[in-house]
Amino acid sequence: MTRFALTIEFDGSPFMGLQRQAHGPSVQQSVEEAAAAITGEDVRMHAAGRTDTGVHALAMRAHIDVAKDIEAFRLMEGLNARLRPDPIAITDCRAVAGDWHARFSCIGRAYVYRIVNRRAPLTLDRGKAWQVAKPLDHAAMHEAAQHLVGQHDFTTFRSVHCQAQSPEKSLDRLDVERAGDEIRIHAEARSFLHHQVRSMVGCLALVGMGRWTPGDVRSALEARDRKALGLNAPPDGLYFVKAVYPDE
Repeated sequence: MTRFALTIEFDGSPFMGLQRQAHGPSVQQSVEEAAAAITGEDVRMHAAGRTDTGVHALAMRAHIDVAKDIEAFRLMEGLNARLRPDPIAITDCRAVAGDWHARFSCIGRAYVYRIVNRRAPLTLDRGKAWQVAKPLDHAAMHEAAQHLVGQHDFTTFRSVHCQAQSPEKSLDRLDVERAGDEIRIHAEARSFLHHQVRSMVGCLALVGMGRWTPGDVRSALEARDRKALGLNAPPDGLYFVKAVYPDE
């Protein structure tokens, strides 16, 4: 049995999320079915994180175990051929130690959230970014974001459906930058709560619109109450961009 580490890029628009769902298509289901077609085995995929409906990934990490004698490159080529026309690509595949685990060996995860700040309709970025027509003050958003960096109880920014045992997380980075009409929010932590990034982005957008102050974000955090959340950003602009492992 060989364990293969996969790097996966996908457009989340047509999927119910990364994790296999009973009520619709998922990235996991597509990859597992492709692997089964190649190997003739009941293959299960384990990923570094989960994503909601409509959330994308540039470099999600995952692993599968395969008994068939097959080279990593041939497996990757076969998976990509079988995955068509689904918007999923295996961009890297390599054999790893049997105790390497995409989820449990991961020591850091990074996301980026894209906002297109303009009045004109989206064309190329439709479904790939959140369009906000009202001008946003990205400097105020960045100032507000720094109130969330560090170890906190993030109950306010946690979905009611979150299955994490504790609402406490340590947020290592939350930076806001602008390039022309695009605002990007970079978030990094060991792990995140369900909807945490989208909830933080929604409140930062309220600051950018002038409806909240940076201090209001701190107050929402300190409330430790989901009812204090101002806005949950849509999934369109969220991308999983990196998983960090101690041996890489």
